[in-house]
Parts: sequence; C-alpha cells; structure tokens
Amino acid sequence: MGGTRFDLPEADAFTRTYWDAAAEGRLLIRRCGACGRAHHYPREFCPHCWSEDVTWEPASGRAALYTWSVVHRNDLPPFGERTPYVAAVVDLAEGPRMMTEVVGCGEGELRAGMALELAFREGVPVFRPAGDGQPR
Repeated sequence: MGGTRFDLPEADAFTRTYWDAAAEGRLLIRRCGACGRAHHYPREFCPHCWSEDVTWEPASGRAALYTWSVVHRNDLPPFGERTPYVAAVVDLAEGPRMMTEVVGCGEGELRAGMALELAFREGVPVFRPAGDGQPR
C-alpha cells in the first residue's frame, strides 16, 4: 500500500480550505447566508435551502455526543493499530451533526449528551470529554 492513508480524504480545490484549517488546529463549518443555518460536512451549497450563498466560519469546538459505536476490528491502516476506537456522531454547538472519533475516554464512560471538546490527531478533528484539564 506504500503509505496510502485511508483516514484522510484527498483534498480538492473546494475542501483544501477545510483541511488546511484542520492542519492548523481549527475546525471550519459552513453557514448559509440565505437561511442562516450551519452545516457540516462542507458543501458548496446549503443542504437546507439549496442556496449557494455559503461561507466558511470557525466552529467553537464544543459538542455533545449523539451516538457512537466501539470498533474492535478494522483492517485498513492506520485503523488496525488503533482498535478498539470510538466512532461517533456529535452535535456541534453550532447545530450540525458531525461524524468523528471520541478519544481519551473509556467505553464505559460514554453517555449520550456528554459534553465534548475539539482535539486534533494528525490534522484530523476528533473530540474528547470536555473539562479534562486540557485547554479549550
């Protein structure tokens, strides 16, 4: 496989802004100028009203755990060396839901609605329990 990364999508002209910000430790979302709603994953149009009047904005980094699954087997690198890991969907404070991973938390500690904060692993946004003494 010669160094192919399966955990990062290939950036294109549109998503490069998102991935460049992530590499700097910032999470960007898109907000519609027509209906005012935020969305994630980044799209060139609003998935709520179909307007193309959408812009990038920084997310606060706060989220609540919506649902999760503990993955015990994944044969694609680099996931195999990370098992078990928590694949999750979180509700961002700005409104959108985001697929991600929860780190720094044991499986038995996970609770729907628990407060999470943004963290990054190798340029990929992940979340950890809020209030663990780490800077926000």
